[in-house]
Amino acid sequence: MTIFAKFIASALLMFWAGIALAQGSSWVQIEARPSAGAAQERAEFYASGLPDVQGYRLSSGWYAIALGPYSEAEAVNVLNQLRAQGRIPRDSFLANGANFRTQFFAGTPGAASVETVVTPLVAGEETEAEARASERQLTREERALVQVALRWEGVYSAAIDADFGPGTRRAMAAWQQQNGFEATGVMTTKQRQDMLTAYQDAVVALNMTPTIEANAGIEIDLPRGLVSFEEYEAPFAKYRSTTDDGVQVLLISQEGNRERLAALFEVMQTLEIVPLEGSRALRRNDFTLTGTNNKIISHTYARLDGGAIKGFSLIWPADDPKRQRLALQAMQETFLPIDGVLQDSASTGTQDIDLLSGLAIRRPERARSGFFVDSSGAVLTTASAVNQCSRVTVGEDIVMSVGAVDDALGVAYLTPQSPIAPLASARLASVEPRLQSDIAVSGFSFGGVLTLPSLTFGTFSDVKGLDGDTRVQRLDVQSEAGDAGGPVFETSGSVMGMLLDSKDSARQLPGSVAFALDASVLSEFLAANGIAAPVSAAADEIAPEDLTLLAADMTVLVSCWN
Repeated sequence: MTIFAKFIASALLMFWAGIALAQGSSWVQIEARPSAGAAQERAEFYASGLPDVQGYRLSSGWYAIALGPYSEAEAVNVLNQLRAQGRIPRDSFLANGANFRTQFFAGTPGAASVETVVTPLVAGEETEAEARASERQLTREERALVQVALRWEGVYSAAIDADFGPGTRRAMAAWQQQNGFEATGVMTTKQRQDMLTAYQDAVVALNMTPTIEANAGIEIDLPRGLVSFEEYEAPFAKYRSTTDDGVQVLLISQEGNRERLAALFEVMQTLEIVPLEGSRALRRNDFTLTGTNNKIISHTYARLDGGAIKGFSLIWPADDPKRQRLALQAMQETFLPIDGVLQDSASTGTQDIDLLSGLAIRRPERARSGFFVDSSGAVLTTASAVNQCSRVTVGEDIVMSVGAVDDALGVAYLTPQSPIAPLASARLASVEPRLQSDIAVSGFSFGGVLTLPSLTFGTFSDVKGLDGDTRVQRLDVQSEAGDAGGPVFETSGSVMGMLLDSKDSARQLPGSVAFALDASVLSEFLAANGIAAPVSAAADEIAPEDLTLLAADMTVLVSCWN
């Protein structure tokens, strides 16, 4: 048990003793489990050797195994005797039952679970004067513990000084308001009891345990109630979740200098475990990354330590911020680099292009193609590439704003949020090419798997679509979904159209049939939105290798992120 946990246990022991005297009923809580099945197994285990074993669902959603009910004096004797004999965990504690909800175990091994509603005795409601009187009975240690619990609840951020001053009173009022009580700023005995019970449940569930990771050269307290060591995958020592919560811990350890620290800062932001929304801070000798989405909260810290980079990442479910704060605070306070650094040879995971050291690289929801249409970096692409996207990028990380979308035509144009200077931009063809002439489609056929666009050659089949739409050209060319939005070139290098998405239809078309939006339509769309794209007159054919270079400079990967 850590010093922190011992402080909590001893303070709560004194707190519960006072409460139990007032209520007349006490339990000895010996364990808590996150699932009913696991709790049932442990309750049966204890019942095979101990009397009075009961199991209750807690208000936090966990399942407690307890002995009782007893009088307060009996409960203290049972706790002390069984702990001295080593028959119950050392961190067992007195509970008054106020946090018990439904009973799932009634003392008989093998008995079916029951759902009997428990109505434990609780301290009566108090007037504000009575609540202040009960406060005066608290020891300094108990008052400090109330502040610790208020901090865990997220309503208190000042010093833990055991002084119920204006800051603590505001925090108490905020807690009362959040929990549907009158915001007096003076918590009743029962309110303090309920808050501290929930806090103690969280402390027990986390089981913050001093951990020395010798291979990584890191000493730190970890939530061993929720994670266990999985493997080394340089530069990480990975700890996987042992419950349904999905908590993960990474210990970071590698040789490095400031340049490698900055590189790690950039690389970590490409991982799914670091969501896009959050603060990022790269300093001279350390960095912090936070991220949050509707699934996870993520916190990463790393710093230079001699010739090594040491740090940690904590990944937590987004719907459990209070326990995340508790675990993160303990990890931050105990993180200590020691001798040793993780070597690449320690890696045990498999290789995969979509993984970095065994961790999933963040991928866009969808990826299409586009192309520059002016020197400021405006991009034309297909409408489907940008619809319902919280963030749109081109290339690796250029963030774009959606300037306009025409769903009927299937086209959109984007503008860069920061100035860029494209190597090449499109010159739209002013004259339609001859039927059966050669054409080429440039696009990122396989999303972002390849770093450069592919150039696929084909034939100009018709000046209109199958339904007679003259805004659309029909092509004979093999294309993939990722090519949509890419430019269609004449052999002179002029852009004669933009490849459209293939549309689902009851009619199955040959795989080489594709459609493009005509250059004249693209020109009108851009002009309507204030962009005058250059127009190309008829020109001589250019060499295929020159066309390939032009396409690579002009075509961009368009990614939709959510």
